[in-house]
Order: sequence, then C-alpha cells, then structure tokens
Amino acid sequence: MILSGHEIRQQLGGNIVIEPFAESRLNPNSYNLSLHDELLVYEEVVLDMRKCNRVQRVHIPPEGLVLTPNQLYLGRTVERTETHNLVPMIEGRSSVGRLGLFVHVTAGFGDVGFCGYWTLEMFAVQPVKIYPGVPICQLFFHQIHGAITEYSSDKYQHNHDIQPSLLFRELADDARTDPQLELEFPGERGAGAGLGVMPARLTR
Repeated sequence: MILSGHEIRQQLGGNIVIEPFAESRLNPNSYNLSLHDELLVYEEVVLDMRKCNRVQRVHIPPEGLVLTPNQLYLGRTVERTETHNLVPMIEGRSSVGRLGLFVHVTAGFGDVGFCGYWTLEMFAVQPVKIYPGVPICQLFFHQIHGAITEYSSDKYQHNHDIQPSLLFRELADDARTDPQLELEFPGERGAGAGLGVMPARLTR
C-alpha cells in the first residue's frame, strides 16, 4: 500500500524525514525531490565492477547544462531523507520522462531505514538541458509487512555526497590490475568545462 500525500505529511518528523521540506512539493501520493548543482561522471572507458572507478565532478551552472546521450551522469537530490517502518522509492516525474531523461537506471528501490541523499543515475535519450534545483524525481512510500531489520550498510547509509558504485567492496580483492583508458573531456581537466555540450573523446 502506498502512502497518500496527506499521510506523508502526517508522518513527517517521525517515520519520514525530508530536509528541506516544502508543502508545494507534496503530491497526491508522493513528494518531489530536486536536483543538486553537481554531477559526477566516470573517467574510465571501461567500468570495472571490481575497482573503484575514477570520477570527475561537474558543476551545473544557473544557466543550465546540456546532457549528451550515451553518457551516464550521477547526481543527487538536494533533500536528505530518512525513512523508518516504511519502504522508500523514487521514480522519475512524467514531465521529465517526456523529455527523454531517465533519472535512475535501475536503482529506484530504497530500503527501510535508509538515511541520506538519493544518488541519481541519469541518462538522456537525446541532448537535454538541465538546471540546478529543478524538481527531478518523486519519492513515495510503501507500507511493509513483517518484522523489520533496518538498512545499515556501510556503503551508502548516512551519505553526504553523490556516491558512485561501491560494488567493488562486496567482491573479492583479486581484481585485475590492467590500466584503464581515460576519457578526455573538452575544456580544462577537473573543471567540467564544456562537458555535456559535445561528446567526450576517447584517448589512450
């Protein structure tokens, strides 16, 4: 059973924490979360599940940033949330989906007890311009049946930033040591200049 907007409001400060909270973001059965002004992009040509893949931080200026297809962008919500005794989930908003922008690749399902910011796995079907602070996704809550063990992973719980995959922590430490190819982005390295305006070039 999904909580109504009225029930979400009733459970604020108890089972549900949304910081900051704005009444205008509350929907009939969900709450709109907004996009922070930073993104992470991987610097590897081949992403390795067994390794900590390198990332580059990109700022979204007030005038917006164009996302290009075939590039994964990791973002996060402005809001920090806590959920107890309920299962939180995020989904894209229909207005955003109609622009061909996916806000999570597969990981929209949260765990009971999750506390932190939501990392967004963003992917654009065609070039699309995004802006900081835009309502990017919606958070909703399922009731849960049975005994509860709250989420307590040392990977993502109580995060304070965008988080790339930490799957390598779960896997054996016999990872391959072959060097990865780097992505050379337009503009000065590390500044994110021009990123999203044109496709990245692959270099050895």
